[in-house]
Amino acid sequence: MSTLPPSLYAGAAAAVVLLHLAFIAFAVVGAGLLWRWPRLVWIHLPAVLWAAYVELWGQGCPLTPLENRLRRLGGGQGYGSDFIEHYLLPLIYPAALTRELQIVLGVTVALINLGLYAAWLFTRRHGRH
Repeated sequence: MSTLPPSLYAGAAAAVVLLHLAFIAFAVVGAGLLWRWPRLVWIHLPAVLWAAYVELWGQGCPLTPLENRLRRLGGGQGYGSDFIEHYLLPLIYPAALTRELQIVLGVTVALINLGLYAAWLFTRRHGRH
C-alpha cells in the first residue's frame, strides 16, 4: 500500500498523458523544427521510428501502462471529465482505433516525415537554411 496521496498519482497520470501527446506531436511534425535546430535530428529520427513501429506493428507504447498504473494507484478506475482527460485522451486513444487505422496512422506519420526530411535535406544541400 502506498503512503503517497492519491492526488499525486492522479497528477502524475495527467502529466504522462501530456507527455504522450507531446511525443505524438513531436513524432508527427517534429522534423519541421530541423530548420531551426538541425541537431534535433538525432532525437527526432528515433522518435519517428519508434512511433512508426508502435503503429505499424500494433505494439503498445510504454506510456500507456504507466499512465494506467498511476491512475489505479491514485484510486481511479477510468477517465473522468477534466480538461486533459476529456479533450486530450480521445486524441491519443481514439474510440474507433482499429488495426487498419493504426496502419494508416503509421504510414501517415512516415509520409509526413519523409516529406519534411526531404525538404530539409534539399534546403541544406542548396544553401537555403
